[in-house]
Amino acid sequence: MGTVHARSLDPLPMQGPELGLHADDIQSPLSEQKPEPVILENKDVVVQHVHIDGLERTKEDMLSYEIVDLFSARNLIDVMRKSHQARQKLLRLGIFRTVEVVIDISGGVDALPNGLDVTFEVTEFRRITSNCTTRVGTNEGSMVLGMKLPNVFGRAEDLSYQYSYGTNETSYGLSFFKPLLGHFERNISVYLYKVTGQFPWSPLKEADRGVSAELSFPVWKTNQTLKWEAVWRELCHRTGNDSFPAQEKSDQSFKSSISHAMIIDTRNSSILPSKGSLLKIHQELAGYTGGDTRFLKEDLEVQLNKPLAWDCVVSASFWGGLLLPIGENSTSIADRFNLGGATSVRGFSTRSLRPPSHGDYRGGEAYWAGGLHLYTPFPLRVWKVDSGDALRTHFFLNAGNLCNLKYGESLQVHLVNLATCVRWSYGLGIVLRLGNIARLELNYCIPMGVQSGDRVLDGVQFGAGIRFL
Repeated sequence: MGTVHARSLDPLPMQGPELGLHADDIQSPLSEQKPEPVILENKDVVVQHVHIDGLERTKEDMLSYEIVDLFSARNLIDVMRKSHQARQKLLRLGIFRTVEVVIDISGGVDALPNGLDVTFEVTEFRRITSNCTTRVGTNEGSMVLGMKLPNVFGRAEDLSYQYSYGTNETSYGLSFFKPLLGHFERNISVYLYKVTGQFPWSPLKEADRGVSAELSFPVWKTNQTLKWEAVWRELCHRTGNDSFPAQEKSDQSFKSSISHAMIIDTRNSSILPSKGSLLKIHQELAGYTGGDTRFLKEDLEVQLNKPLAWDCVVSASFWGGLLLPIGENSTSIADRFNLGGATSVRGFSTRSLRPPSHGDYRGGEAYWAGGLHLYTPFPLRVWKVDSGDALRTHFFLNAGNLCNLKYGESLQVHLVNLATCVRWSYGLGIVLRLGNIARLELNYCIPMGVQSGDRVLDGVQFGAGIRFL
């Protein structure tokens, strides 16, 4: 806007001919020239050009899918909103360290009076990056070393190598990730890996060498995953006790399977949610694409979270699964379900809810588990965070059971087996959320329904992990 200049008017004479006017009736010319305010929200604009500065390895054709919505903006506020959305999409690709947005008036011979140019100033990641982090699993901690080649072919592909050393498991693997153009949430990944693990609840250790290919894509409100996996598995004993009944399972097997997973997750946090729900269904079919292991496996997880008064939250969850062998071969210990521990049925040792055989817990072919929690604010809280508090107290009630299927018997008999001799526990404790990384619990547990051979932890129990019942 420019500066308004105006000259002053001489005052009217005190005496003179009667003109029929008074001084109060005369309006100043300045009041007539007062400009009306411009409402930017309603001003029509046209995005003429979109520039991306700073590209080195990235191909421009793949970025056009992320910024195309900018050309449909019709006012300045819309341009700003869609520029922010385009910036988030560019950052989501994982190939730019920084993305800055500049909106300016169009210039040049083809510039329109209401034309705008939008420029994204980007900084790409280096060709090779490395990291060293820690990871928390089910009562297990790991140190992870990784190296990655981001944007290796210029279209948001990633090639990465990762080595993990943990208390019970050591693994390393090479992975390749490729998103589909214009649909980052639809992606393909291939993984080569080796995993060696030992189980504290059993004298068995397992070594897996495998390859997998995975396709992920959204359908309506769900996230779908199709996966093919081929893995060579070796089971052996750490104790060398030949009288061990599971000696027949100490062998080598090759599994080739196709699996499907569907997830609907509306929770506000995957670690310690205060509202929302989760539905996860996983199916795996082994043996029809090769290998000597044949089975059908179904797994279900449901969780509901409801906020109450006084910043309290009630949470209910249910797990269930079924493993059906195909053919005459029995199921492998590596494929069976396990239950018990600080992250599932509290008050029992990790994966110990099975009648033992000389100290061995070999899992079951069918299981169920349920949990009910009441989360309340920590009474002696020394710091405050947002509505999703990181430190809370909780009262819990857990129950579950698992068994092996007896072939030739009816479904009703199997349901009766799962409903009898149910282990359950109740108690209270403290829950600490470590950002979006892990969750820690310190509980006082009272186990009930204890069966012969169960490993019980009556009293204080510590748990760390991501997935809790």
